[in-house]
Amino acid sequence: MLDLTDPIYSNEAAAREHLQSIRWASGAYCPHCGEAEQVYEIGGKSAGSGLYNCKSCRKKFTVTVGTVFERSHLPLTKWLAAFHLLCSSKKGISAHQIHRMLGITYKSAWFMCHRIREAMKRGGMVGPVGGHGKHVEVDETYIGRKDGSTVKRGTAHKRTVISLVERGGEVRSFHVDRATSSEVASIVARNVSKASTLNTDESKLYVTMGRDYDGHQVVNHRNNEYVKGTATTNTIEGYFSIFKKGMSGVYQHCSEPHLQRYLNEFDFRYTYRSATGIDDKTRTRRALLGSTGKRLTYQQTH
Repeated sequence: MLDLTDPIYSNEAAAREHLQSIRWASGAYCPHCGEAEQVYEIGGKSAGSGLYNCKSCRKKFTVTVGTVFERSHLPLTKWLAAFHLLCSSKKGISAHQIHRMLGITYKSAWFMCHRIREAMKRGGMVGPVGGHGKHVEVDETYIGRKDGSTVKRGTAHKRTVISLVERGGEVRSFHVDRATSSEVASIVARNVSKASTLNTDESKLYVTMGRDYDGHQVVNHRNNEYVKGTATTNTIEGYFSIFKKGMSGVYQHCSEPHLQRYLNEFDFRYTYRSATGIDDKTRTRRALLGSTGKRLTYQQTH
């Protein structure tokens, strides 16, 4: 729940201090050269609050430099509120809703939402999911219609998503052009530990791939088989249900070039879901931490 009495949503100084406490938890550092020792805050009314100088590279900076907030003309208070709203809404929140709630234009709200999704994106070197004694469920799903497609039958005209989830852990989703055995095997090989037990349906996509892992359990949906001992894909099916309800009921339309960003958003919220002991505030702090290194690439009017 968004606590509007919190000063970070109404006071720019409080909002800036809040972002500094998250990004600079161990102290301020220069985003240009990485210097942490020879940096100091510039005082005085002319300098404004939160402006720092680096003695090493002689460049000035604030906590927003090198983040999704850089060069944005929108107040930080609005940004923090938007971060919280997007992180705490299980099936997402539309840009129209954010534009009405925050009193900004729809174009600005749309722009903010996509930058926040970039902040939610997994970055850097990440290890594989699963491991010894752990189960990873893998499945594919189809959503919407490919841009420009005129085919109406089968799945060739639909957008393809491959997802994998570690039971009790994180989910990773990928938008691909087509679900082929080689494409799926490549994604799973990069993201799943070989010591894991894979859980899939009866699709031929997974037959050969499953031999490379500690175990491969299969449920046959064609025979109405959904649970067989520890074999099931119900966890990933549950994730797909949340994703599709959000896309159809909240966002309603998504152009294909942006689909991966929406997947990043749903992956992030599911991975840091309440069931894992993470509340809305902690989830929002994690997203704010992810804003570093993902600065704006163009200016947006508001």
